[in-house]
Amino acid sequence: MGYNSGIDPAYSLGGTFVNSTDAQTGRWNRIVIAKNNTSFSAITAQNYTGNALTAVPLKATGEMYGIFTSVPLTSGTVVAYRI
Repeated sequence: MGYNSGIDPAYSLGGTFVNSTDAQTGRWNRIVIAKNNTSFSAITAQNYTGNALTAVPLKATGEMYGIFTSVPLTSGTVVAYRI
């Protein structure tokens, strides 16, 4: 039986804590909203289509899954998990 560290290997690369409006680029597959009324100024996802998710106030503990390459905030805080 192998050792189980309790760490999900899908998230073993860590995350990026974002709480500023500075440009954030990279590759993430999960974004967790950490503060109420968080909103994005723009968001770039490789596998999303449709209307932009900008200026929409999001609630804390909300999650988004996809392949995100840019997550600039207008306000609030998120944790973006790397891939």
